[in-house]
Amino acid sequence: MNGSQISINNPKSLINLADDELQAILLEGVSRTFALTIPQLPDALHPAVANAYLLCRIVDTIEDEVSLDVDQKKHFCTAFIDIVKTGKNAQAFAEDLAPLLSDQTIPAEHTLIHLTSRVIEITHTFDKNQIDALSGCVETMAKGMPIFQALDLHAGVKTMADMDSYCYYVAGCVGEMLAKLFCHYSDEIKQHEKELLELSVSFGQGLQMTNILKDIWDDAQRGVCWLPQDIFTETGFELKNLTPETDDENFRKGLEHLISIAHGHLHNAMTYTQLLPAHETGIRNFCLWALGMSVLTLKNIKNDLNFNDSDQVKITRKDVKKTIFVCKATARSNMLLSLIFNITSGSLKTPGWTYDAEKIAKI
Repeated sequence: MNGSQISINNPKSLINLADDELQAILLEGVSRTFALTIPQLPDALHPAVANAYLLCRIVDTIEDEVSLDVDQKKHFCTAFIDIVKTGKNAQAFAEDLAPLLSDQTIPAEHTLIHLTSRVIEITHTFDKNQIDALSGCVETMAKGMPIFQALDLHAGVKTMADMDSYCYYVAGCVGEMLAKLFCHYSDEIKQHEKELLELSVSFGQGLQMTNILKDIWDDAQRGVCWLPQDIFTETGFELKNLTPETDDENFRKGLEHLISIAHGHLHNAMTYTQLLPAHETGIRNFCLWALGMSVLTLKNIKNDLNFNDSDQVKITRKDVKKTIFVCKATARSNMLLSLIFNITSGSLKTPGWTYDAEKIAKI
């Protein structure tokens, strides 16, 4: 089969590809960002991290599928936990889930579900420590997500602590998994395991909060809001009243508070990255590119608090290229990284709203 016949929209055209090629095509289909960053990792890490992201994306697909009710989502999540751990029953899972997916699920995710068996086969080519890290992450995510699926999220979550919990289930546990994989890969990195595991949760939350803030209005169209009411209660705004036409200074103040909290998490993400050995430029760039793009996205939001569409605050391709260039040029120097982070992200702090970086890391 030649390359022109291979298509992300045609699972049968992908089934016999080599593992690395298959994962690369699937990643490109479901996340261009991770398709860009994961190949920066060392060869000993790249396949496992790519596979981990695909496993997590399967859980995300279940969570986001509008045609599934809460009980169905819980059923498929529970089944998938066992599949990742044992490597068994993946084909039956795919055959049960695939026909239930709606047109609102993107074609690449349809293909990913169809190819669940191949993805799981790849999972079980890794060593036990890697499989344990991946399955532990999937279990945490797949058990946590249904908790929030059962809630009425039209008016947001109740508290910042609830937002912290949600971010942990969808991103913080991924950060923990990556820290475990990095420590397994390198004894030098493992020397900082305790601190890295703490900071990794904060790192994940910083990235997830950025996505939540960027996607406020996309989520609202689905009748969902992930913002915490208690933050907005302090500023005098009720999230149940939020619409794309909202023009309220109290809402913007609450948004600024959340941007400042997200900045605190990204500050911890920088500390995390600086704990990695300077010579591990591939792992550092993997972290830095995601961190840099999140900082620029938050700046776009801070500069346009009246935005009502995610496209208005997405970073440009030029910004992505600039981020990659700067990160590659400075990845080895903790001093330069701190300088650039402070200069670039300083405007994200809200006057009178401070954060405790150590406390945030332990959330």
